[in-house]
Amino acid sequence: MTSAHQLPEVLNHRRAGVLLHPTCLPSQYGLLGQGARRFLDFMAEAGLTVWQTLPLGPTHADLSPYQSLSAHAGNQDFIDLEELVAAGLIRDDELGPENHSAQRKSVLALASERFFNDSEARPQAPGHAEFAAFCAANAQWLDDYCLFCAIREVYPDQSWLGWPGELRNREPGALARFTEAHGKTLRRLQFEQFLFDHQWHRLRDYASERGILLFGDIPIFVAHDSADVWAEPHLFKLDKNGQPRFLAGVPPDYFSPEGQHWGNPIYDWDAMAKSDYAWWLSRLDTQRHFFDLIRIDHFRGLQAYWEIPADQPAPRNGYWVEGPGEKFLEACFGRFPGLPLVAENLGIISDEVEELRHAFRLPGMTVIQFGFDGSPANPHLVHNHRRRDLVYSGTHDNDTTLGWHLSLDNHTRRYVDHYLGNSADPMPWPVIRAGFQSVCQLAIFPMQDFLGLDGGSRFNTPGTTSGNWAWTLDWSLCEDGLSARIHELARLYGRLP
Repeated sequence: MTSAHQLPEVLNHRRAGVLLHPTCLPSQYGLLGQGARRFLDFMAEAGLTVWQTLPLGPTHADLSPYQSLSAHAGNQDFIDLEELVAAGLIRDDELGPENHSAQRKSVLALASERFFNDSEARPQAPGHAEFAAFCAANAQWLDDYCLFCAIREVYPDQSWLGWPGELRNREPGALARFTEAHGKTLRRLQFEQFLFDHQWHRLRDYASERGILLFGDIPIFVAHDSADVWAEPHLFKLDKNGQPRFLAGVPPDYFSPEGQHWGNPIYDWDAMAKSDYAWWLSRLDTQRHFFDLIRIDHFRGLQAYWEIPADQPAPRNGYWVEGPGEKFLEACFGRFPGLPLVAENLGIISDEVEELRHAFRLPGMTVIQFGFDGSPANPHLVHNHRRRDLVYSGTHDNDTTLGWHLSLDNHTRRYVDHYLGNSADPMPWPVIRAGFQSVCQLAIFPMQDFLGLDGGSRFNTPGTTSGNWAWTLDWSLCEDGLSARIHELARLYGRLP
């Protein structure tokens, strides 16, 4: 094995962390300011040293972070507007009473105009040189993304397939004319991405000062209505009109008895291989600058993916197609030695998938909730855990641990309780303790589990399209002693820094 395939440095020590997407943080004017710093302070008090998020990209109306408008861009709704007051780009009385999208857009437009047109020195604000450097460093995706979003603002009710043909097909003359006519909008969109990047890295510095590492997530597929597919349609299996010929999903599994139809277009991996996977390497490079550890969601799709014909969209009509596998991962580690990847290896996982993961020494995932099918050989049971993997009480796709426990039949619930030692502690604490005890180097717990919340606080239910991604942390639920209780478990089981 080469050094590029060694265990990520982040996992060289036993750690504990928390899973919480930034959209769960309560905040009136944005997510990357005081609210996020308060959460990091709570983590530091609790001895938690890894903050895992979901993908950070701008979302469609369904709010799913796994159907983003861009594989690179940050969600502009995360930008903390109060930080712009401190930077002198807007006044306090210009914030408005609410954090509505229209109000945010207006405030950001005003901040953008002042940034570019007002030469007054602002010691707390990033400068024009930093902005120019950001645009130059990210030109590979930034220009297309801003064009895509600017056209969406002109045609808000259409996907890119519904745009006028000259824009849909990226005719150079049409794009040049649009750019000239909408220069102010494009500049605002660039400025928003610059602000997101600036605020995220300030937050990352704040986390680092407290010994906290950031753990991100890359969806294996991208949304069809995205800047990525519009800008480079030749990298996807589309027909001559830009419609997907095949769609991504999974066959029936634990999460969905009928299987899942995700709606994402399938990559043309042969086309990607011709550039040595340059599109993917650029995507990984972006995430490397955001995070200390990166999970590839649906890793099994690199070995084989479930391809559903667009004209027969029921998931059961899909079939497995060989993925890029070893050649792709060799390109990734060849470009980025020591790339800190984690493989999401949940669901229907074949021996071939695990062989690919082990060949590159990628950590996998275990989920305690998945352990209780009655088999003592179940890999998710704590006694079968492996040091190099990650352990979770549950993921963002699971019910909360309390909700899961309450939903079990009586026989399975007795089995769970017996396995966990018939603890006197109320659920979910026996599962949390088991996670801390696990031999896995990194133990991650959704914030809802630390708060002891039931299924009403579930973040996502796979296979459904409503009622997801909306749970918000209520700080009043963080009762006195919670951080101390977590800290004691981290100390007791060797997970403190």
